[in-house]
Amino acid sequence: MSETSRETGLLDAFATLADTLVADYDVVEMLQVLVDTCREVLDVTAVGLLLADPDTGVLDLVASTSEESRIVETLQLGAEAGPCVDCFRDGRAVLVPDIDATDGRWPDFHAAAASQGFKGVFAMPMRLRNQTIGALNLFRAAVGDLNARDLRAAQALADVATIGILHERSFRANDVLRDQLQGALNSRVTIEQAKGVLAHRHQVDMDEAFRMLRGYARSNRVPLAAAARGVVERRLRL
Repeated sequence: MSETSRETGLLDAFATLADTLVADYDVVEMLQVLVDTCREVLDVTAVGLLLADPDTGVLDLVASTSEESRIVETLQLGAEAGPCVDCFRDGRAVLVPDIDATDGRWPDFHAAAASQGFKGVFAMPMRLRNQTIGALNLFRAAVGDLNARDLRAAQALADVATIGILHERSFRANDVLRDQLQGALNSRVTIEQAKGVLAHRHQVDMDEAFRMLRGYARSNRVPLAAAARGVVERRLRL
């Protein structure tokens, strides 16, 4: 990607995320924009985002750019251990340029990452002051540090998304916010189901199934979750 394209992509992403401060928004779509932008403009292979349930604090996967990153994140959550989980718990970035050099730390995460071809991970907290609501996780297929500029850009994008989510909290009753974020987690389950339906129907992998689903949603200007429900409920045939 050229420097001009990279800067344009970052500006577009910041503009989209900033819209959350002044208008209603689709949480799932906003967070998907975040991970897609990071994947497109940063020197990374895949991106995933974990968001905590506002009531229980339990992490769940809300957005990812590939099936490989989704698998690693899911296994990490199941083991309740890994750099992304530590990032959320401690509220600080966890940078692992070489997963093989972790000296046996996070064995389940190490095995999952290796099986999916990832060599490094860089977890950035979604944090405002002393409140952490999730983690943005950047995966690389090559060993090595992520350059400082990309790390700053990733943290800045995560910060804007965090402010957008927490901004809603200051204007809405707690029960409304809980419903909204719980709805985001529920929507992600529906999206995964729709991906499975499309993958089976068209004999494609899960990444291609997601591209089909998102392409339809964008072309027809409907929320991603609504398109997914249509596929799962067989009201929409792609």
